[in-house]
Amino acid sequence: MTTLGSIMLGTTDPDRLHQWYTTVLPPDSDDRQGDYRILGYGGFYLFLDGRDDVQASHPDPARTLLNFDVDDARAVTARMEAAGSTWVAPLEDREGSLFATAQDPDGNHVQVIQLCAEHLAQMQTNETGTAPAHGVVADEAFGGFSADDLATARSFYADTLGLRVVDGPEQMPLLFLDAGRHKTLVYDKGEAHVPATYTVLNLPALDVEAAVRDLTDRGVEFLRYDGMEQDELGIQRGGGPLIAWFSDPAGNVMSVIERD
Repeated sequence: MTTLGSIMLGTTDPDRLHQWYTTVLPPDSDDRQGDYRILGYGGFYLFLDGRDDVQASHPDPARTLLNFDVDDARAVTARMEAAGSTWVAPLEDREGSLFATAQDPDGNHVQVIQLCAEHLAQMQTNETGTAPAHGVVADEAFGGFSADDLATARSFYADTLGLRVVDGPEQMPLLFLDAGRHKTLVYDKGEAHVPATYTVLNLPALDVEAAVRDLTDRGVEFLRYDGMEQDELGIQRGGGPLIAWFSDPAGNVMSVIERD
């Protein structure tokens, strides 16, 4: 399987570039790994790498264009304007969709795009020629399941599984698991919660056995099912991808599964 998951920008001033992106285009996540600044945007990552072997300004910026899909292009371009950005192409309405291109502090071209419902439907038309319902953003579809105690659930997902957990709005009792291209919603049903007996979340692993041993050391107990050819670790080896099941504190079934 081949996916494009990130792009790296070499820069002589990573702090300046980091300030611009986090102000103008606030990311879902903002991390540091060694010298890298890593900004997450909907499962795609922008790496900012401080280097002394690159020019302070991009010598040929038109070769690369960073495209950002946004909900409010006018608000983003206002932030670009406030940041003193140089415009390559000011905000333009193209048959209902909004486009604008500015330069970041290093001169890289950054385009923001807000597609109208009609253009969005055209882009999402499937192999049968059918588009999603008007205004539906199918590329951002996400699943969800319930829990009986969000605090306990949050600790398990973050501290035991090591997933990135994002809290929902204060007025809404829910969490988002940032474990893939799109987030998974976990919402609080309290005493009305009924555990999902089917697998609600699959965690692909390059080495299932190593992952199972690691999670077992973290206190995760793997499930066993009658009729399944499971080894001493609980890994199903009876055909198909290697897989081992466990449950979260709310009783929802999850798995570690061999990555294709």
